[in-house]
Amino acid sequence: FEEKVKPYINDDDICYVGSANPEKRNRLLGNAFALLHPINFAEPFGLSVVESLACGTPVIANNRGSMCEIIKNGENGFLISTIEEAVAAVKKITNIDRFFCRKNAEQRFTAKRMAHDYIKVYQTILNDLKRS
Repeated sequence: FEEKVKPYINDDDICYVGSANPEKRNRLLGNAFALLHPINFAEPFGLSVVESLACGTPVIANNRGSMCEIIKNGENGFLISTIEEAVAAVKKITNIDRFFCRKNAEQRFTAKRMAHDYIKVYQTILNDLKRS
């Protein structure tokens, strides 16, 4: 942080906000142009990505791990593989409908929806066991 990030913090267009409680995080994400999520590992679930989408903020993320399941490329964000693709995605981010980002997150990532999907998986497993 001290060597790679801090030198660029100028409190004008780049600022450090520190840790954020849920209220502050919602405000920050909701007012953001986009969330840049360039992780280099296969993240099993991107909570910050879903939080961003729930705030109506599109996401630009590496096409790794669960990102292809969360991001609908060109609809609620962009999946990228290189820095050049990320730069191009930033230029296209205004084509993303922020209302769609929010609605899509509400439909796909609620506790009720997730519980329903878990029940379906458990039922499939139980049905397979009965057939065995």
